[in-house]
Amino acid sequence: MVFQSGNVRGGAMRFARQVVLGRWFMAFASMLILSVSGATLIFGMYSKELKSSLGYDQRTLNTLAFFKDLGYNVGILAGLINEVTPPWFGLAIGAALNLGGYLMIYLAVEGRTARPPVWLMCIYICVGTNSQSFTNTCALVTCVKNFPESRGIVLGLLKSFTGLSGAIFAQIYLAIYGDDAKSLVLLIAWLPVVVSALFGHTIRIMPYPSRGDSGSGKSSAATTTNQAFFHFLYISIALAAYLLAMIVVQKQTSFSRAAYAASAVALLLLLFLPLVVVVKQEYRILKEVEESLREPHTVTVEEPSALQMAAAPGQSTAIEEAEAEEAKQQPSSSSSCLGSCLKNMFSPPARGEDYTILQALVSVDMLLLFLATICGAGATLTAIDNMGQIGQSLGYPANTVNTFVSLISIWNYAGRVASGFASEILLSRYGFPRPLMITLVLLLSCAGHLLIAFGVPQSLYFASVVTGFCFGALWPLVYAIISEVFGLKYYSTLYNFGTAASPIGAYLLNVRVAGYLYDVEAAKQHGGTLAGGDKTCIGVQCFKKSFLIITAATAVGVLVSLVLVWRTRSFYEGDIYAKFRDDGAAAAKDLLASGDSAPAAGKPRKDEDAAESTADEVHAGPEVGGEAHVHAE
Repeated sequence: MVFQSGNVRGGAMRFARQVVLGRWFMAFASMLILSVSGATLIFGMYSKELKSSLGYDQRTLNTLAFFKDLGYNVGILAGLINEVTPPWFGLAIGAALNLGGYLMIYLAVEGRTARPPVWLMCIYICVGTNSQSFTNTCALVTCVKNFPESRGIVLGLLKSFTGLSGAIFAQIYLAIYGDDAKSLVLLIAWLPVVVSALFGHTIRIMPYPSRGDSGSGKSSAATTTNQAFFHFLYISIALAAYLLAMIVVQKQTSFSRAAYAASAVALLLLLFLPLVVVVKQEYRILKEVEESLREPHTVTVEEPSALQMAAAPGQSTAIEEAEAEEAKQQPSSSSSCLGSCLKNMFSPPARGEDYTILQALVSVDMLLLFLATICGAGATLTAIDNMGQIGQSLGYPANTVNTFVSLISIWNYAGRVASGFASEILLSRYGFPRPLMITLVLLLSCAGHLLIAFGVPQSLYFASVVTGFCFGALWPLVYAIISEVFGLKYYSTLYNFGTAASPIGAYLLNVRVAGYLYDVEAAKQHGGTLAGGDKTCIGVQCFKKSFLIITAATAVGVLVSLVLVWRTRSFYEGDIYAKFRDDGAAAAKDLLASGDSAPAAGKPRKDEDAAESTADEVHAGPEVGGEAHVHAE
């Protein structure tokens, strides 16, 4: 009995180790990390405290907001660091930046330090938000590399948790600190650091197990099935519905501190519910391994023929001569290497292969995608950032404007999930190209922009839904296209290059167009000047011209995306994931050939011992299910 209980405890410990080291727990950890990495989305919740505590005017506050967006979207450094270091290192850097930046902001707002100059506050908030580029890069890019055949689903799901993070922060801070906006800054400073410290070490690149045939005629799809991702989706929908319900209920009724605490506990239960899916998936993997080990295995032992043995010395000499000739032709200076890189920069490989960073940056496909993203993201971000002023100019009550902001957050989540899952299903089943999905998203966003431009009565509800959905839907598509067209080798850097389109578009359309034309119209309503007086603009004309221009810019983005659709049509007509299945099958054959995964013929291992050793290594390499049918010669 003691022996049996010891075996049970040992088996439970081995299974727990398998769960924690598995790729599904890594996906779960990425969700948690990204669910607290969207602090930029709740700037409006503490911006009033910044303004009142530090004595800022609106122009200074908008300057801080620009540096907030700049830090969040410019993550080239995070991408380059992630190329040469393990993901946990980048997460550690992000945690340090987050703590340093937001803690200094909190101390300044609380008056515990001397009032910092504006330029220093801009640095603080830029550093703090730049930490989120590290968490996004390390967690999201790693997940895409671990699930390359489900990248659209992975991107949509993980980015949806980023979209919900603002509402998650709000519920947790109300439970811990109450309605104290200054303490919200403190929560933003320490909570992401704690989550990264607890789960960051589980984020790592794992060898990809092929979904297809591994040489035995059996499919070992437990680790790569999309079924688990759909379960994650259902949980995220429940989480979004719960957050929306809490937002509505808390606005209608007065909550006590205990009620806020109870709502936060329910939120944490929903956040950790995906762990059930993780355990279920790992149990399926364990059962597959045990079943495969119960079946007889044999090993192929092929003896080289006499002709091959005779030819071996000659082949060895030829190989040595070729290697010597190649060594002579290798460049002997760094200038030659640089010249070779610049020469190859304009000779990219086929689409879907691994581009170098320079090859991708000068690619026509990247330029088209970047321009379309500038138009689409810049336009929708302008509408989101100005939603308060838009509602005010059209005569909506203040509490109704807050509802618009909540709708944008929830539909931002819906757009990210829908585009990720829908584009993956349409691509895998019908060959529907992802760039064409971008075209449809941009067309839909034009409808929202026109509703704002013409101020159709009671249409701002629908416009906020369309704007939030389209802004969320755009990003999983952009990130997936970058990974598919330019490969995964340098995806960390190229992913962050794609995000740089957002602040460029926002600056051009928000600051230079919407902000300028709003001030011009406001000046007309206040005697031709805004000096020292009321700067509010009332009426449809406040945003009419700017959103007509924004609609035209989005239409240009539609045309640019159609050019990208035409250029990549043959690529998306083929099997873009065949490379990963072939690589997985080749790795499986190599594993079999090395003799590491199959016992010697005539000496099958016992099921219990085999399961014990294999369960610990089930994620260390490609799965090899079933038998290896061979003949000894």
